[in-house]
Amino acid sequence: MAICYTHYESPLGTLTLYATDYALVGLTFPTQSITFSDPILQVESTTSPILTRAVQWLDQYFDGQVPSMTIPLAPQGTAFQQKVWSQLQHIPYGTSLTYGELSQRVFNSPTPRGAQAIGSAVGANPISLIIPCHRVLGKGKALTGYTGGLSIKRALLTIEHIDFVDK
Repeated sequence: MAICYTHYESPLGTLTLYATDYALVGLTFPTQSITFSDPILQVESTTSPILTRAVQWLDQYFDGQVPSMTIPLAPQGTAFQQKVWSQLQHIPYGTSLTYGELSQRVFNSPTPRGAQAIGSAVGANPISLIIPCHRVLGKGKALTGYTGGLSIKRALLTIEHIDFVDK
């Protein structure tokens, strides 16, 4: 499998985007890395239509707009991770959920459970920002960990005008 990648200079540092011919498979901040399950050939590209759409999405996002385009996404992960990441994609721009609320949605249960499993799946999200794991907060809207680092999570929440408690 061949994966194309490109770099994007954002206000938060250089992002790296990864795509197949059909979907975006990764987006990492400078502090993150990504591992693909199959051996792959990585080729830098400036002509990939998927990467071009992702760059346009990021341009809109960092200009303070709600991105208007959709990008086909294909994150690699377990069935449980896929379920969590699917729920993350339903958190609208400018809003947040707590880990407890996310747990209730994932497990279709009136009470939160599996917090550690939920947190691990959120942290394993390979398409940060576009699959908006930064919108998940701790109890009482507390700022909690982020794979890209808390300073990046703070900045993303601020861009979207999401209230949070920074302890």
